[in-house]
Amino acid sequence: MPAGAQVQPVRIEPADEQEPESQAQEGQQDGDQTPPGEPPASATEAPEPKQGGRRKRLVFSGVAVLVVIAVGVTLALPYVSNRLGLPWAPNAPKGDPPSPLPVSLQLAGPDESAPEPSLSGIAETLQGPASASALGKLTGAVIDPQTKTVLWEKDGTEALTPASTTKLLTAAAALMTLDHGMQLSTKVVEGSEPGTVVLVAGGDVTLSSLPTGENSIFPGAAHLDDLVEQVREATGGSVGNVQLDLSLFSGEGTAPGWAPEDVPSTYMAEVQPAMLDGGRSVATDDKSPGVADPAGRLASELAGRLGATVAAEPTTTAPQGAKVLGEVKSAPLTELVDQLLISSDNLLAEAVARQVAIAEGKEPSFAGAAEATEEVLARNGFDMSAVELSDGSGLSTLNKVPAKVLGDLLSLAADPSGQDPNTSKLRPMLGGLPVAGGSGTLSSRYTEGQAVEGRGWVRGKTGTLDGVNTLAGVVLDADGRVLVFALMSAGGAIEPARGALDDIAAALRGCGCR
Repeated sequence: MPAGAQVQPVRIEPADEQEPESQAQEGQQDGDQTPPGEPPASATEAPEPKQGGRRKRLVFSGVAVLVVIAVGVTLALPYVSNRLGLPWAPNAPKGDPPSPLPVSLQLAGPDESAPEPSLSGIAETLQGPASASALGKLTGAVIDPQTKTVLWEKDGTEALTPASTTKLLTAAAALMTLDHGMQLSTKVVEGSEPGTVVLVAGGDVTLSSLPTGENSIFPGAAHLDDLVEQVREATGGSVGNVQLDLSLFSGEGTAPGWAPEDVPSTYMAEVQPAMLDGGRSVATDDKSPGVADPAGRLASELAGRLGATVAAEPTTTAPQGAKVLGEVKSAPLTELVDQLLISSDNLLAEAVARQVAIAEGKEPSFAGAAEATEEVLARNGFDMSAVELSDGSGLSTLNKVPAKVLGDLLSLAADPSGQDPNTSKLRPMLGGLPVAGGSGTLSSRYTEGQAVEGRGWVRGKTGTLDGVNTLAGVVLDADGRVLVFALMSAGGAIEPARGALDDIAAALRGCGCR
């Protein structure tokens, strides 16, 4: 997206808030009627004398008049119908069709001339919502991305556990480092032994197990069936053994600060550089349990579809310069970033973080990815002095990030001027933010109380761990001004704290705050 282009906030109207259908009209007047049991008034009058000759003349005259009228209407209809643009007969002349109206296509952004909220106005508006006891400890910041003014701040430089808002740092580092059109490759090459093929992992964790043409939870993902078809064609179907080259990633498959029950779970699987469906057991269900060995499952599926077996030594290093028998590629980086943000996909976030590590010359491990992310953001002007990262997804309780850093990232992405080159690089992050009451991890929120006011207007990345709730995003205020917010809560119960954070964001939507 060009640097000057802006994302237009869109009001998403839930289906249950549609205007009611118009009701049938009531109160039609009844015509006058003769009371039951009484004859009509004319029944009491004396009958007139018979006038046979006159009646025949009247009937003949009436028929003649009707014929004249019918002929006139018949002759006039083509003219009238043509004037009205209505069809009359196949050979009837028709007028020239009107010229099409000119259409001007343009992307309309928020009004940059909209008044900026005042510090006192924001403080007054947030005084109540930000004081809710359900929040526990609250830190946060509200920033005007157009002027970079910090409109409101509460311990914004204090680092707390960010949970899944960590993904904003991962996404930002990737978008500022990697080519936006970059695709992750999965190849099959000839092995060192005759009849053996090696799948070379390229870091694509979205490879689909579904038949070609069907979508998994990752729209636009490459399909294993396509890879199998290429290998069959290249080998003539003579494949005996399948091996995996998983050397792209290094280190452990789980990060420091993860709970033992995190892997495998409905939200995470072991981090490996190749797998099917993000490690999930059901390709179309992002809440389905993760599999214990995602890469092993891929090897079994590939072997089964090729009519081969997994080799006794399932992992190896592919021979240098080996002939490529087939290759498929993931969706582009910007789409992967969109997916990891809107659905808060932990495994995809870790895979993208490792690509940042590789690009920065770091070890493609949890530690290397964390180091690379911090260095990229610091190099691009963000204050990372208080940031500590142990992973790229936010599952680790050891991560520490100030709310102000999250706000600064989003403020640069939402800057309407586009003067900073990094604004155009970061802009895709905004499209991946879930919409309040409409999409992703915010689809079931903003349904009651004050939060309803933000429904469809707030876009934000969520974060949740035990005792941790975070929300960082953008909102269009009542005057049409784009505001950025970053909110972090610690020590509160999950559901009440979520609702309290939603109330704060919704309050920003409802205020001109001058």
